[in-house]
Amino acid sequence: MAASTPTSEPRGYSATKDKLQTRLRRIEGQVRGIQGMVEEDRYCIDVLTQISAIQAALDKVALGLLDEHARHCILGGPQDKQTDRTDEMMAAVARLMKR
Repeated sequence: MAASTPTSEPRGYSATKDKLQTRLRRIEGQVRGIQGMVEEDRYCIDVLTQISAIQAALDKVALGLLDEHARHCILGGPQDKQTDRTDEMMAAVARLMKR
């Protein structure tokens, strides 16, 4: 995964960062729960159901980030960077849809 360069420019998710971190911590807890389910030899379908719930939660986080990126970084950003940032966002969408 490529790391982007650090910047002092605010991110599109800055206003909702606390909510985003809370949601990610909840997802992290769900993953730990699945680890426990496997350790306890729980029924496969129950484990798969929880994996599906985590994937849906991650998709919701990703869609929120894409929305905030489109509104803040593309529409609210400099005109001369809109095309590059739109291309970048569409590449991120393509990566998300590959699974």
